[in-house]
Amino acid sequence: MHRAVVLLSILTLTTGGAVLLPAGGAQAGVRPRPTQHAAADTVSEQRQVLTYWTEQRMEAAQPLDAPGPKKGAKAALGEPAEGTPWTAPPTGATRAGVEPQAARSSGEPWTGSGAVVKTTGRIFFTTQGRNASCSGSAVTSANKSVVLTAGHCVKLNGTFHTNWVFVPGYNNGNRPFGTWPATKLLTTQQWNASEDINFDVAAAVVAPLEGKTLVDVVGGQGVAFNQGRRQQMYAFGYPAAAPYDGSKLIYCSGRTFDDFLASEDHGLTCNMTGGSSGGPWMLNFNESTGLGTQNSVNSFKYNFAPNWMFGPYFGNEAQSVYQAAQSTNAL
Repeated sequence: MHRAVVLLSILTLTTGGAVLLPAGGAQAGVRPRPTQHAAADTVSEQRQVLTYWTEQRMEAAQPLDAPGPKKGAKAALGEPAEGTPWTAPPTGATRAGVEPQAARSSGEPWTGSGAVVKTTGRIFFTTQGRNASCSGSAVTSANKSVVLTAGHCVKLNGTFHTNWVFVPGYNNGNRPFGTWPATKLLTTQQWNASEDINFDVAAAVVAPLEGKTLVDVVGGQGVAFNQGRRQQMYAFGYPAAAPYDGSKLIYCSGRTFDDFLASEDHGLTCNMTGGSSGGPWMLNFNESTGLGTQNSVNSFKYNFAPNWMFGPYFGNEAQSVYQAAQSTNAL
């Protein structure tokens, strides 16, 4: 039976460098080359992008439509696929025999302070003639200018998005830390070639603002790769589809489980909606400091299981995207 999926159009502050852990196993020396795309890489283009994103356009931006799954079923946010009965999510078994568990699965507003309120933000872009939104996270990096997000938040249906900006700390229309245009967009080879949901990972390099880099202004979360599965994580994002409106930072938390249906992703019990895509999943997250180690992003949901969120495993491919992004000149 076809399984419909829904991509969620929908990401921490450290004083040192990124928590970049080496890849393990036989693939430790393999560094898959990511796909790179020039965005607003001149000062004049950056000015045009900043002028484009008025408050009205940001408010009117819609969650990105989900593409159809690769096996022919139709995806629609909140609706079952054609010919697929609406059923409750299966219980009692997963690929690893682990039941999903969550401490906060309802997607609550983040009312604390700490680094996460500055490093997480909304992403706005134009795709196929309309304005849309996702989420993203500033991470520590050599160039202090890297935002991690989902692959479909930089490219979808074979085309890279335009007018791409990151707004850290977005809060009810306010942009307390400015608007940061991307100079380069990067994603995995697998997402670029066939939009493989297992590799729905991307990064953006953003231009300095008033002479300062992104991390200089908001800090950055650590990031790690090739970590163990089924760990406790926190997921953050700016869901913009009902019952949310994109105005506030929302989070879920719990122990992840392995997707046993149609991907190799992590799963988390969480009801965030469209607009949260690209928001960060954090290991070792400290609620007091708002600091953690990013280890996945919000990616997709099965339309018959709206309370499950899935995020790609951060392996060598994701690490390659991050490394290429942090070595790119942000100017």
